Amino acid sequence: MNFRDAKQDWGLEDFMNVTPTGVTKAAHLSLFMVNVAYRLRADVHPHDPDYSVLDLKADWRGSKGVEETIQMLPEKPEPVL
Repeated sequence: MNFRDAKQDWGLEDFMNVTPTGVTKAAHLSLFMVNVAYRLRADVHPHDPDYSVLDLKADWRGSKGVEETIQMLPEKPEPVL
């Protein structure tokens, strides 16, 4: 994965970096996220070799949505959920 792909995968393509410091920070953040994604995907890869960065992002968004929905409930559900 290269820098352009990393920026696109992590939603950083909208950042307008015109200073050397801004470009450096964007590059480091993008490549850091590539390393994090690689590590997280390594856990799933033996069971699902086709697991991608898009799957990783969808899993995170899904779990975040479930957490927020549970917090909105008047009573907390049983821990089974």
